[in-house]
Amino acid sequence: FMMDHHASPYSIKGSLEMLEKAYREVGVRANIAYEVSDRDGLDKAREGIQENVDFIKKHEGDEFITGSFGLHAQLTLSDETLEACVEAAKGLDTGFHIHTAEGVEDVFDSLSKSGKRVVERLWDHGILGPKTIAAHCVHVNEREMRILKETKTNVVHNPESNMNNAVGVAPVVRMLELGIKPALGTDGFTMDMFREAKVTFVLHKLHTSDPRVMGAEKVLEMLFNNNREILEKYYPKPLGKLVKGAYADLVVIDYVPYTPMDEGNFPWHFIFGMDSSQVRTVIVDGKVVMKDRHLLTVNEDEIFEKARELAKALWERL
Repeated sequence: FMMDHHASPYSIKGSLEMLEKAYREVGVRANIAYEVSDRDGLDKAREGIQENVDFIKKHEGDEFITGSFGLHAQLTLSDETLEACVEAAKGLDTGFHIHTAEGVEDVFDSLSKSGKRVVERLWDHGILGPKTIAAHCVHVNEREMRILKETKTNVVHNPESNMNNAVGVAPVVRMLELGIKPALGTDGFTMDMFREAKVTFVLHKLHTSDPRVMGAEKVLEMLFNNNREILEKYYPKPLGKLVKGAYADLVVIDYVPYTPMDEGNFPWHFIFGMDSSQVRTVIVDGKVVMKDRHLLTVNEDEIFEKARELAKALWERL
């Protein structure tokens, strides 16, 4: 499953449909949003708003591809644009997807604009809520975390992306103590959720100088339970569960445990023993998409060759 926060300021109209076509061709379930921003001008911001609205309306009732309302970050959104987004989203069964307090500059910008911190400003404008995704939340204080909890806003932790951008470490340990249920993402830095889980497991131990925090069971709760709860807000049936009536989305891993494995110690087997190279088969909506690590829905060699051609052409244009 993918939650895609897309931007293409020089090709906005129809861009989400192009992504949809690719997801359907490969056979991957996805929730897609276009990130509205003022950084490329007000006309493009309004075009981005319309792209979100059109896509969300088109996919009402779709159980494979769904839409949410993308926003870049508060530091590139004026009060007027935020208000326009909230107005445009009225009547749509959706939430917003926005980078939130990722860097300290986001906090400074919000304070200079409104005299309030990032989460407070978004709250004032009606952005937060049970279907909204607040990605990162690195620079949030106690009051902001309590607002996120009270509004039931979905926090998504992206540790490797935050490390790469050197923006800091989100206070996930404190969030868990407060009863917030942060999910786990990548912000496009990697597609490897196994690795993201391992990084989460060790990062917070280092950050807090406490090896007792962020046990494997907490990491897997974020990855499997909290992620699933966000996705189920956009789909009518259960996801990520082996229960009657759930979507038939399965991943088969070729893992041989060299020590006994049971429900109690599975999280530690996952962190210390499993990795993405062991994924052998992927089934989406009852259809085998990958078997023996080969995609069955598209020609991988042709895609790789085309990607190399496009990359070369891009460098030649720069």
